[in-house]
Amino acid sequence: MAATWTVNTMERTLNDSESGLEGVVNVLHWGVTDSVTVGEDDDAVVHSGRCYGTVGLSAPDADSFTAYADISEADAIAWAKAAIGEEQVEAYEASVASQIELSKNPVSSTGVPW
Repeated sequence: MAATWTVNTMERTLNDSESGLEGVVNVLHWGVTDSVTVGEDDDAVVHSGRCYGTVGLSAPDADSFTAYADISEADAIAWAKAAIGEEQVEAYEASVASQIELSKNPVSSTGVPW
């Protein structure tokens, strides 16, 4: 299992009056997912977990600014993780792993007996 990070969308300012830069990304909408398949063929069961959220970004440094059209998914994920912080990134990944374990070994259920 390895958690997969994505950035689903980015909010940006089209014309930032303070910096004079265009297309300044200021909010990232991110997700982290993972899954494991137990069993094979018709008996296979996929257990998965996910977390998602948004994170605001600091104003960019004009010297290291990346134009909106040049931003890669890897850039956006790195920015999201940096803004979230290493400790919280690890906590989100642990939460996803915990969701998978709970799916594999449930402690509660719903239903009716009839």
